[in-house]
Amino acid sequence: MDKFKLTIFILGYLFHSFSVAQSAKPYKPVTDARLLNPEPENWLMYRGTYDSHGFSTLNQINTTNVADLEMVWSFSTGLREGHQAPPIVNDGMMYVSTPQNHVLAIDAQTGTLLWRYVRYLPDDLQQFHPTNRGVALYGERLYLATVDAVLVCLDAVTGETLWEVTVEDYYDGYYMTMAPLIAEGKVMVGVSGGELGIRGFVAAFDAETGSEAWKTFTIPAPGEPGSESWPGDSWKTGGVPVWITGSYDHELGLSYWGTGNGGPWMGDTRPGDNLYATSVIALDVQTGELANHHQYHWNDSWDWDEVAAPLLIDYARNGQNIKGLIHAGRNGYLWFLERSEESIDFVDAKPYVYQDVFTNIDEETGRPDYDMSKKPGTGFEASFCPSLWGGKDWPPVAFDPTSRLLFIPANDNVCSTMVGEEVQYNPGQAFMGRGQSENGGFFIRPGTDHIGELQAWNVDTGQLAWKTTFKSHNWGPVLATAGDLVFMGGTNDRYFRAFNSKTGEQLWRQPTNSGVIGVPVSFAIDGKQYIAVQSGWGVDAEREQNLINMTRGSNTYVPQGGAIWVFALPD
Repeated sequence: MDKFKLTIFILGYLFHSFSVAQSAKPYKPVTDARLLNPEPENWLMYRGTYDSHGFSTLNQINTTNVADLEMVWSFSTGLREGHQAPPIVNDGMMYVSTPQNHVLAIDAQTGTLLWRYVRYLPDDLQQFHPTNRGVALYGERLYLATVDAVLVCLDAVTGETLWEVTVEDYYDGYYMTMAPLIAEGKVMVGVSGGELGIRGFVAAFDAETGSEAWKTFTIPAPGEPGSESWPGDSWKTGGVPVWITGSYDHELGLSYWGTGNGGPWMGDTRPGDNLYATSVIALDVQTGELANHHQYHWNDSWDWDEVAAPLLIDYARNGQNIKGLIHAGRNGYLWFLERSEESIDFVDAKPYVYQDVFTNIDEETGRPDYDMSKKPGTGFEASFCPSLWGGKDWPPVAFDPTSRLLFIPANDNVCSTMVGEEVQYNPGQAFMGRGQSENGGFFIRPGTDHIGELQAWNVDTGQLAWKTTFKSHNWGPVLATAGDLVFMGGTNDRYFRAFNSKTGEQLWRQPTNSGVIGVPVSFAIDGKQYIAVQSGWGVDAEREQNLINMTRGSNTYVPQGGAIWVFALPD
């Protein structure tokens, strides 16, 4: 490039940067008060509100007009793999994270890119799950938990890096994919790496300085409550990751987190209940103290992570109002619990997909009994349903507080066969102990005609209200709105859909560039409601598709490549 062209390029770049900076309106700081009561036109956190309902009170788009919904703008991220994060919107500013830990700041009305943050990852980094599930906002700052286990703080207006804190050493198998949870001035994150011999934890950092406030391990050390459930030194490498953003009860001052599998995968390598694996744990936001817990299933051998945070929902049972927690488990059961400052108590549980492992659930404690022929072990092969991806994996459910319906993106009729093998721990290397089975250890129940489902459950009656089925598997996070709508993608046909939330009838669909496994959101600007979602197939949705192809002899191909899609009604 000659000097003249170079000068023109630099001047053009500087002019563009200046123009973007000038066009950006004053930034509205995200305060504690706003996080507790976010405005309907904004989407300030992972699930919109601390209770994790995934519900928008906006109703301009509704069952009478959603068929007219059209694309307003789209933006290609330029990246492959699973695009799973929700667009976070504050007063017209949209922030989207992507695989490889990029962050895009976009004018939410026009789709104009304002700035882009790119993290340069280590060459020796292993990425079992190359994705990111969102950013968090507080004050005039943005927070990102990275796949190389670093918490990054950016200026939300300019994208400038303000500070970075190493949460753990990625070389030892620690990484992060979740959107941080911010409450009471603390930025909370959990670590992934349950297949890599980590010892899981949730840590909190001062939102202003980045200094560590507390760190609570999900596996107790010897002498701590629950340590007797881990034999020998197994607690040091027992896994129990925390993949997904927690819920927060401001009145109790407690945050609720789902935890993952113990490691290695086979429970006979670590005899005992293995607290606090496959559980919900309640942590004091100020101190990190573990206040209480409930374990969904003990001595997991199925890789049924229960990492999705329970929804804070008050519901009716036997004429009484229960201050509740509700969780659609990867183990295939829908769990109704009661939360208080002192305890998490079992109320009820029932299967929402076909499940052949549990033979009984204790009416008082919720502890399940097992058909031991369905429990794989070292040198012992067993088949079980649902598959290791569960009745529902990480994609979040949604709740409509008006209709009292809970919406679950489920997968039924898929099962796994697993056998364990001996494995040695080496830092940062796979520590699963899973042997090889035919067809990848995956099969579809004979005589069934579908896999994916969207289910609606009435939380007060505990009964299924309706369900819609799909031949494809379903990896679609759910958004519910006050317009009596449910939005979801998740299927291998690349469609993003809207359903009547009271009946399950499909009212609208839009094909996208790839499969939609991103978390949908709704926001408004100048009185106009928008729906936004990322399309970008990858990670486990793609891995399951490969096994379905192998099992069925099919050749379904879902293209990769991320894009943000924004929809609205025509003017």
